[in-house]
Formats: sequence, C-alpha cells, structure tokens
Amino acid sequence: MVNGLKFDMRLYVLLAGLNPMRIFLYNDGLARFATVPYEQPSRKNLDNLMMHLTNYSINKHSKDFVFNETADDMNIGHKRSIRCVFEVGFLRL
Repeated sequence: MVNGLKFDMRLYVLLAGLNPMRIFLYNDGLARFATVPYEQPSRKNLDNLMMHLTNYSINKHSKDFVFNETADDMNIGHKRSIRCVFEVGFLRL
C-alpha cells in the first residue's frame, strides 16, 4: 500500500532472446491506485470495488478519482507514472 491505498504496478519488458536470455526493462511504467483507503476484507466492505480493485475502468467512476490533466502531473492522481512514484519517494528499492 501507498498512502493507505492499494495499488498495482505495470512494468514493460522486452524478451529479446532465450539462449542467452536477454531481457530489457523499460525505464518507466504505470502505477494504478484504488480510490478508497484499504481495509482488510470483511462482510461490510467486500462489495466496495473501489477499495479492493485498482482497475482504472472501475475507479475512474469514483467521485474521489483524481485525473492527471497533463504529463507534468504524473506524480499526483490515481494513475501515475512509476518513475514519479519512485522519485517522490513513496517506493524505494
């Protein structure tokens, strides 16, 4: 979790060969955040998809969803560049 929100990361890789194995990792990707702070699943919140799922197609309908208006805003909102997530310091390797 980041800031109490469930999230997923999408990394882009190119498998360029198997023998020898050559893998290239693109230097950016995508992080998608739920719009409701996460709580452990219970009977009371199990139907709250915006808490438990990070799908953009679901969360974009939330009244709390924050859109990124420009490429300069990739460090805010519920759909962010992975590069910005790491640069802002939410995640550290």
